Amino acid sequence: MNQLVTISREAQRIVPMRGTRLLPMLGTAVFVGLALYAAQAYQRADVGGAEAAQVDRAQPQTTRAVAAADKFLNALNETLRARALLDFDSGKRAGWSNLPVTMVARNGVSLADLTKAQRAAALDVVAAVLSKEGYQKVIAIMNGDEVLASGKGGKGGKGAKGKGGKSPKAMFGNDKYFLAIFGKPSLTQPWLVQFGGHHLGLNVTVVGKNFVLTPTHTGTQPASFTWDGKTVRPLGAENDKAFKLINSLDEKQQAQAILGDKARNLILGPGEDGKKIEPQGIKGSELTKQQQTMLLDLIGAWVNILTDDAAAARMAEIKATIRDTYFAWSGPTTNGSEVYYRVQGPTLVIEYAPQGGTDHIHTIIRDPGNDYGEKLTKR
Repeated sequence: MNQLVTISREAQRIVPMRGTRLLPMLGTAVFVGLALYAAQAYQRADVGGAEAAQVDRAQPQTTRAVAAADKFLNALNETLRARALLDFDSGKRAGWSNLPVTMVARNGVSLADLTKAQRAAALDVVAAVLSKEGYQKVIAIMNGDEVLASGKGGKGGKGAKGKGGKSPKAMFGNDKYFLAIFGKPSLTQPWLVQFGGHHLGLNVTVVGKNFVLTPTHTGTQPASFTWDGKTVRPLGAENDKAFKLINSLDEKQQAQAILGDKARNLILGPGEDGKKIEPQGIKGSELTKQQQTMLLDLIGAWVNILTDDAAAARMAEIKATIRDTYFAWSGPTTNGSEVYYRVQGPTLVIEYAPQGGTDHIHTIIRDPGNDYGEKLTKR
């Protein structure tokens, strides 16, 4: 039986946890104790007085993110805090993965090791660096893993069953996600939120008003499931918008875009930091204005995970080079088929790759020159 959890307004759509369970996304239960978190104020040591007020007006989202991160860290004991807070330039930063946590250890602290209040604070941090849409996607991915843990999902794809003698409940579930913060949360200095587990590797670098999403892996298994009486497709937009675009191309355009008749795997997935690939497919300049708009809409399925202001700025940057952005496809063009596709531009690479069937999907978004906010943090 689910227990009500005290949470903040930033994280009102929460996953149910096993043991002490959190409320489901889009549930209709009444949340309690909202004012407890909302009423708390935060003091910053690195920026104060008039300067703090000025930064607060200029960067409200950064202020909220710093406050949420500080609150989370202050809620931890010394041992947990030492695990959760790492140096911004730590070599561990690249040690994220999409594989089950029983196969690849994660940085930070596990939600399973936190109290109800600490878990709520952890998810507040995630919500504070994402849009409402992005946070819902994260929760949907986690809830999909809970379905997988119950043995009710994962048809037609790799990885649905426990490996090495481990049961699905031992490998999967929405309590098996970890949060790490690299660098002291700051209004002016760089820091990074890393949150992930199976099918999720979220990296959001914060530098002043700038929020950088890359590199981030989103995936799902199952691709569609029922939660709280509703059908949930964590990566539904990524699928549907891509098929809409490929089927808008005429025969000549498809001949340029389609690389082959079989799906491929990710090339720039976890562990491939710094790897370069050549663009393939049809160039944006060969698309009509309407097709370019459709391509931008597809890209937005990833970029809009970020906070609204950050996503708008990033989409404007990508739109400016849409004519130099390529769209490549491998597989059939009928929606529901197993396909790989890639979007690649001057500052962007997106890949979408099924894993042995359409019910198990991996995706990645990178900015080859700005992963982990590299452009903003060069000294």
